[in-house]
Amino acid sequence: MTTPGPGPLPYGTPDAPRIAVRGEAHLDVDPEIARIGITVTARGRDRRTALDDLTHRNTTVLDLVKSYGDAVERLETGALSLTPHLAKGRGERVRTYQGTVHLTAELTDFTALGELTTRLADLDLTRVDGPWWSLRPDSPAHRDARRRAVHEAVQRAREYAEALGTTLAALVELADTGAETPQPYAPGPMRSVAYAAGAEDASTAPLDLEPQRQHIYATVNARFTMNPPTL
Repeated sequence: MTTPGPGPLPYGTPDAPRIAVRGEAHLDVDPEIARIGITVTARGRDRRTALDDLTHRNTTVLDLVKSYGDAVERLETGALSLTPHLAKGRGERVRTYQGTVHLTAELTDFTALGELTTRLADLDLTRVDGPWWSLRPDSPAHRDARRRAVHEAVQRAREYAEALGTTLAALVELADTGAETPQPYAPGPMRSVAYAAGAEDASTAPLDLEPQRQHIYATVNARFTMNPPTL
């Protein structure tokens, strides 16, 4: 039985010197998706009135958003709540009921986004939050960033080899250390604006929303062997 020999050393040898480099890429690209949060509220002196009103307003919002067809890529209903509010005093007499529905809409047509946001904000007791800009997980921009990071690693390794008067011989290792983008719902780098309902003028001009460019960062670690230089 033959005992396996030791694996490749993590460093070079005089006959095959190694170069370890890091390649990075930073890109600023236009977003592909805009998300808005919609909160519909209804109030009533009894549970049934509040629930019926909430159902009607929720249907109105859903029909409005769906009327934009292919411009809306996704529409989802999140949390639903119906909360009793007690009157002041020691008893448990309910003064009013408040119902709330949270929805999320995802659009790819940013012209339609401004118009839809304005029309939603015109509805009674309706709140609009956002937009939050993002890229698709499979966006070509991610691939472009990774490719540029690899190209930079190769170029950097060549420059080190040229500084020693030699050339690269072979690629030994290429390690993807991750590519990062702003998360769809993360606060901070993504602008968020809340629009309160209650506008009375039905002819309000659509909001002019400027998409926020997205920053993509990719980095790789690479190891090469080079032809022995003459020192």
